[in-house]
Amino acid sequence: MIKPSADSRFALPVHGADDPSTGGQGTTPGSFALAPDVGGPLTYSSPDTPGMPAPSSHTAWDFNPAPRGAENAVTQLERARLGLVTPEMHRVSEREPHLTPGQVRDEVAAGRLIIPANRVHLGYNLDPMAIGRASKTKVNANMGASPVSSGTDEEVEKLRWAERWGADTIMDLSTGGDLDACREAIIRNSTVPIGTVPIYSMIIGRRIEDLSYDWILETLEQQAKQGVDYFTIHAGVLREHLPLIQDRLIGIVSRGGSLLAKWMLVHDKQNPMYEIFDDICDIMREYDVSFSLGDGLRPGGLADATDEAQLRELETLAELTERAWAKGCQVMVEGPGHVPFDQVEYNMKLQRSLCHGAPFYVLGPLVTDIFPGYDHITSCIGATAAAYHGAAMLCYVTPKEHLGLPKKDDVKQGCVAYKIAAHAADVALGIPGARDRDDELTKARAALNWEKHFELSFDPDTARALHDEDLDVDTDFCAMCGHDWCSVRISKEIQEFQSGKDEEYVREKVMKSAALTSEQRQILEQRGVLSPEEIHRLATKTRETVTEGDDGKAVCHSDYVENPDEARRLQTVGQAEPGTD
Repeated sequence: MIKPSADSRFALPVHGADDPSTGGQGTTPGSFALAPDVGGPLTYSSPDTPGMPAPSSHTAWDFNPAPRGAENAVTQLERARLGLVTPEMHRVSEREPHLTPGQVRDEVAAGRLIIPANRVHLGYNLDPMAIGRASKTKVNANMGASPVSSGTDEEVEKLRWAERWGADTIMDLSTGGDLDACREAIIRNSTVPIGTVPIYSMIIGRRIEDLSYDWILETLEQQAKQGVDYFTIHAGVLREHLPLIQDRLIGIVSRGGSLLAKWMLVHDKQNPMYEIFDDICDIMREYDVSFSLGDGLRPGGLADATDEAQLRELETLAELTERAWAKGCQVMVEGPGHVPFDQVEYNMKLQRSLCHGAPFYVLGPLVTDIFPGYDHITSCIGATAAAYHGAAMLCYVTPKEHLGLPKKDDVKQGCVAYKIAAHAADVALGIPGARDRDDELTKARAALNWEKHFELSFDPDTARALHDEDLDVDTDFCAMCGHDWCSVRISKEIQEFQSGKDEEYVREKVMKSAALTSEQRQILEQRGVLSPEEIHRLATKTRETVTEGDDGKAVCHSDYVENPDEARRLQTVGQAEPGTD
């Protein structure tokens, strides 16, 4: 028997991070991230590449005004400062069991964690959640009606669809139709926090240059009363920043940023959002609406990334973070959209330094510009790096990014891509329990237990459909390798290995798989690979040659057919004509 060596010749870069597997399963040494520092400036974080900005020594506590009494504490931040653990903090701990209610409270009090939960929305169906680097990485899905596409019913349907595919928050970016009715319907139907960019509503039916201070505040209060949980406020785009964008290849790509830039140029005045920021804080505090301080000068292409305009705005966002904290408001900061891969870590850690650890909410970032139609993949790569290096929430990108308004399947593709990014980062950071489901699926895969494999996957319908597309029998090998070349099957047969022998995952028999569900059938139809007749056969299960033996195993199973050539033949020939449902 092969015996493992007691000594290792390899010096591994371990830094004390937790093992993301609760049971410490497998042989991996675990995360290479830093030791967790919940309650400190690093929480869950990656080791710094040389030259990265150091974490700030300040927290929201340093911008705490004269404390209010408990009866006057309105926001989660104010209550946390008083040492109170709110019901919402308890719920966050239930959803994130690696954090105690006291840790949630302390991170909220430090400004490193927010619980976006408008008091009005809490009266509907909102299930409180948290955004911050001490918690798991969150994913936001954008949606909204435009003047040329969609409407309220379709947006509510997209909301439900995004929730199904794992969106942790939703931003309603509607710019057309009945915005108030659409927003109201989304809030009342949503179990996740809802964010908006209020300036869109402010200019419906009017020119941006006619925007007034009073109308800004009136719109904000109206949306707060509806129950919006966080507002994107582009108060960091200042008049003095505008000359810095003159040489950009693509100028200002933020809608809010470009609208306010035009207002400043027309009126030759400072950004109105900046000028009345304290008044905005008062409204948001009353309803506990969280700030999402917008990056109006974010780069819209790699050629403009990490430029002076972007970094100067970030400095202003840091100032506004301090001012909002002093007013008792919860804050997260929005981050860049197009960033070369080599610059992602610096952008994350500069924000951590300037904004004192306030949660960073980033769009992507996209790490190339030449893949329209595939930008959910382009940006998912940058998003994984961003989350590992400090981003707390990732704003998804769909295949329709830069091209049009996302439809239902685009929403799914964006959500799935970003759940991959968020989960990969959580595992890498060593968040306890983050790898548990991966380990369970690995054991199911090792045991060639296909049903358990599908059950544990994020999208069982797609996994089952793609498996059955090639081989709709639950054999002890997969269609990718075939019988003779299946390394997993061979490993199970080697007595020295434990792989695939977990008793909880061993199947009693290998059977012909069930007929495709309607969802699985649709997945194969959309792929356009199989003929309608082949898909119909998989959905109706009329195969005649590959039948079951007396013990329930398919006749092409290696335990049933001694000759591998005969097993292969049975897999590929003798299929019956399509039957009827």
